[in-house]
Amino acid sequence: MFPPKLATATLFPLTLGLIAHFTIAQATLFIDSEHLPQAKQYDYIVVGAGPGGSVVASRLSQDPNINVLLLEAGPSDEGLLDIQVPYLAFDLEPNTVYDWNYTTTSQPGLGGRNILYPRGRVLGGSTSINLMVWTRSSRDDFDRYAMVSGDDGWSWNAIEPYYRKIEHVVPPVDHHNTTDEIDIGIHGTRGPVNITTANAPYPIDPHVNATSQELGNQYPYNRDMNSGNPLGIGWTQGTYGNGVRSSASSSYIHPFTSRPNLDVLVNATVTRVLRTGHDVETGLPIFSGVEVAQSKTSSVFAINAIKEVILSAGAINTPQLLLLSGIGSSSPLAALGINQTVDLPAVGQRLVDHLVVANQFAMAAPEDDLFEAIRRNETLFNELLVEWERNKQGVMTNGPANHIGWLRVPEDEQGWKEGEDPSSGPTSPHYEFLFAPGFASTVAGTPVPPTGYFMTIFTVLVSPSSSGSVTLASSSPFDPPIIDPAFLNTTFDTQVMRAAIRSAARFVSAHAWDGFVTGQAASFADVNLNSDEQVDAWVRSQASTIWHPTGTASMGRCEDKDSVVDPDLRVRGTKGLRVVDASVLPFIPAAHPQAVVYAFAERAADLIKLGRHLC
Repeated sequence: MFPPKLATATLFPLTLGLIAHFTIAQATLFIDSEHLPQAKQYDYIVVGAGPGGSVVASRLSQDPNINVLLLEAGPSDEGLLDIQVPYLAFDLEPNTVYDWNYTTTSQPGLGGRNILYPRGRVLGGSTSINLMVWTRSSRDDFDRYAMVSGDDGWSWNAIEPYYRKIEHVVPPVDHHNTTDEIDIGIHGTRGPVNITTANAPYPIDPHVNATSQELGNQYPYNRDMNSGNPLGIGWTQGTYGNGVRSSASSSYIHPFTSRPNLDVLVNATVTRVLRTGHDVETGLPIFSGVEVAQSKTSSVFAINAIKEVILSAGAINTPQLLLLSGIGSSSPLAALGINQTVDLPAVGQRLVDHLVVANQFAMAAPEDDLFEAIRRNETLFNELLVEWERNKQGVMTNGPANHIGWLRVPEDEQGWKEGEDPSSGPTSPHYEFLFAPGFASTVAGTPVPPTGYFMTIFTVLVSPSSSGSVTLASSSPFDPPIIDPAFLNTTFDTQVMRAAIRSAARFVSAHAWDGFVTGQAASFADVNLNSDEQVDAWVRSQASTIWHPTGTASMGRCEDKDSVVDPDLRVRGTKGLRVVDASVLPFIPAAHPQAVVYAFAERAADLIKLGRHLC
């Protein structure tokens, strides 16, 4: 999505030094299953070390009488430079060892293109490779979760205290005044996840701010978008603190690996969940075991949990694991030779994701194209990296965008019929802006134009009505699943993306950009924004995922047979099996969902500790 790989010619001494540290510190983690304590019994086995699994494993292991095993298919993240340095997030996907490196099916709504589909495959999951944007979502999103689950505990008012429990707001590394950038009073200051605003200025920042004043009726300034009402233009909050990425593993796992009751095994692919018996009282099948392999060619071994197996493998791998375990619809399973154990047709359905398009604009001054300056100047790149390593200062401490916008299509521009709007309510946006100081593309392999200087506005469809599925390609857990997000297959989604792109062009037409932006650029320069056909063709040719899949093991009311998990996140028709990750979200949040998953996981941990059975 973001710039092509940056110059790294002199990175090797720095990286090797950190790898040496990694080897020493690794003693607190298990990298081989043979090193696990043979006689140890685990109360809980957690599959996947992203924002769901890391939180649950950490919180459950606070009880010294409870043994927890956390399994992660990928390697440890410890001491890895590209993960630690916020700006180097651009290099973590695709085609890296930290990524599952998935690809979607052909997407008719995108002109038949297949889309690269990054997912984190490393300790910390996608929080270790994402772009670190921290957005709590809207009040209406959570109130809808409460409504569809029949559990007020998922409402905004009930969940908001969990955000305070998660957050540790820290000052930016340049210590500038953030009074107008974040409302500290609504945030937590003692939680495990570091949160901050921009650590270093970008050349486009003052122009974005000025536009929100000049065109305040259309693009109002929002001091803090995490208040429950995100609408407007404001400063991005990110999961980095003191110049370093703050991931699920750095926040919830590494500080606690000294606990004798928390074991973490990396390089451990769970191949299926094992049925281990049936409950005498309810007759339900009990799933308390997992089958694990450390590679496609290695031997397989099984581990049982005394109490529960908790799947936190994410919205792609969790449904894959359920289906491989015979939990799903009978006919597709039988076609692959998999015996059905639980009839749950909703497994793998309702895949919903956010669609993103990069729109490029020309800038007058070369020094304002920050990406280009760093990309083309190896000396500058290495100077900035040394500044980060020595002082944790400078551009390398930043995420991809210092500003973000959450907006609804005005009523007089809405072309859809009444009742077709899938957003959760008036505080939930239809689309998002992200502002990048340079050329970026959402089409993999797009070269940077040989001449010119650029900025990019990403337009993101955040309340889509399209939905797809995750299904099995084979009965092998090492074959990628079939991922079909069904992008742009509704009129509503097409209309919102069209409105969003026109809105982006309108934003930079403000006087605040005079002499700074000179118009549309690169291939986007050929798009006539007054033509519906040309704008729609641009979207079909450029759109991709912004890596936010949700909904494939969705939560519903106790009596809802068309969902996968109940309000306690237990898998229906089973005992001892629970899901805690983005797959349980019955509607995609109009937000970057990592914060929502953290909050769901915090509450899930409390529900597990309480032993609650709402149903």
